[in-house]
Amino acid sequence: MSILEIALASQIWARRHEKRRQAFDESDGLKILSRTAFAIVGFTLLIAGLNAAAGRPQVVAQHAAPVVTGR
Repeated sequence: MSILEIALASQIWARRHEKRRQAFDESDGLKILSRTAFAIVGFTLLIAGLNAAAGRPQVVAQHAAPVVTGR
């Protein structure tokens, strides 16, 4: 069998054995929302940990940044 024949047979077999996806469910939205929130919290903690390890934690500026002059 050539590679093309194997690929075609694999595609036919996969289509015959695939399960039909049901319509969007309410729990799907909750899963997506919870996974997104988890990823954002994890990424935020990762950045905070890296900043703390570098010894320069991020702080919200309490005053305006000085303007660079004389360029």
